[in-house]
Amino acid sequence: MSGVILVLGTIRLPVENIERARPAMEAMMAASRAEDGCIEYAYSYDLLDPGLIRVTEAWRDREALAAHFQTPHLAAWRAVFPDLSITDRRLALYEAGDPEPT
Repeated sequence: MSGVILVLGTIRLPVENIERARPAMEAMMAASRAEDGCIEYAYSYDLLDPGLIRVTEAWRDREALAAHFQTPHLAAWRAVFPDLSITDRRLALYEAGDPEPT
């Protein structure tokens, strides 16, 4: 592998909406993981900050990530943000070198 593109960050939603958001998050994760070039795609609940969802993505290259941005499942996921009161979306892209065992 010659390095990866990482997208890391968070989104926030009211704690009472987490279970309603779960099916949409699961659908987004499953569809994204099936994309060519997706190495990892995950949403995780922060145990110490209720309502905070941590986003972790790893992509083969920028082209794979650019293709991801054009997918219908990403558009569908973003379309439910208002209904679920998802706010405070803070994501950042990083270019990482070759992975090393630790």
